[in-house]
Amino acid sequence: MQRVATIAAIVTQHVEDASFLWSRRRHEIDGQILGEVDIGRIDQRLDANLEGMFASGEAAWKLASARFSDYEAPAELFAMGVLALYWGDKELLYAALDGARAVDGGIAGMSGAIACTARDKLRPYVPRWLDGRDPLLQVLGLSALTHHRVDPGDRLGDLVLSSDPGVRTRAIRLAGIMRRRDVAGEVATALEAKNERERLAAACALCLLGEARHAYAGLDKLARTDGTVGAAAIDMRLLATPKPEAKKWLQERLDQPSTRLAALGAIGVLGEISIMPWLIEKMRDPTLAFAAGIALRDLIEVDFNDTDVFAVDPSSLGKEFEKIEDFPLPIADKVEAWWDQGSGLEKRERFLSMRRLKLDAYRAALVNSSTPLADWRRTRRYPAWM
Repeated sequence: MQRVATIAAIVTQHVEDASFLWSRRRHEIDGQILGEVDIGRIDQRLDANLEGMFASGEAAWKLASARFSDYEAPAELFAMGVLALYWGDKELLYAALDGARAVDGGIAGMSGAIACTARDKLRPYVPRWLDGRDPLLQVLGLSALTHHRVDPGDRLGDLVLSSDPGVRTRAIRLAGIMRRRDVAGEVATALEAKNERERLAAACALCLLGEARHAYAGLDKLARTDGTVGAAAIDMRLLATPKPEAKKWLQERLDQPSTRLAALGAIGVLGEISIMPWLIEKMRDPTLAFAAGIALRDLIEVDFNDTDVFAVDPSSLGKEFEKIEDFPLPIADKVEAWWDQGSGLEKRERFLSMRRLKLDAYRAALVNSSTPLADWRRTRRYPAWM
């Protein structure tokens, strides 16, 4: 880290914008709203602000660390971590690692910094992190391998059986991504873990390792879980199950009140365009409309941001929608008119959301068992002015 002449306002802008852009990218990277061009524009702007931070030397570090002291948020820790790793400064890295231990989401901030750091700058740290006994450092080492798609070799077996659930979960995910069938037995033991995220990681990894049948029971149980774990379990169950069986399985979940919303939200994964009339009717039900909108975005490869078929104000859809907190909501009549007019893919540029890229990456990996899972989250650089 060097002391260089800087303009305080410009350094402040670089640090604030880098934190904000990384936070937005993190929020959108698996979502349905942005596509790879949108993410590419964010990446191009993020890279420009990171370069400005690197060039600002000590001033950038002081501002980044001061902002972290004020907010103690993953985005501010990201800025600290990326500076420390870029400069290879051990003292600064220790400060960033202390921050990762101190706040919720700290690991996510440091993991983001690692993703933005070149391999050669990570090489001095990752082997030591993996071979040490500090679970946080082992998790970050596994994050580095995952982000940069590097196989840890013989280390992986021990990491999959670590005494720390966070380490095990990350190692299990990496085993699936890198198609490490030699540790499938160790991965399978995690299907009985106490932590539901570890069980989900194990079930998904087994599907990628060609052992989907052994994962079905675990996925079925997790599918009854609320939130992101249940939704991810349903997605993987549908992707890893032959289509006729998957349709039957999903119908059973649609018939159960406890899983109806999650199942409806995932129905677009099956790609059955014939369900559109049925799906539009679900949009008229305030309790089902949001899930039906999620399904629509998965089902049709169109950028709905360029249409008027979604509403961000639930009350605009009528009194019965006023208390709905989730949005945007599909406007059933407009969706129906849009569909009946034949405004399908043949008249619009094909759009794949980041979620669709994720689903397609898993589909391809489940078909071809010899290659690593494609990294749909990889950095994409599209000029921001395009």
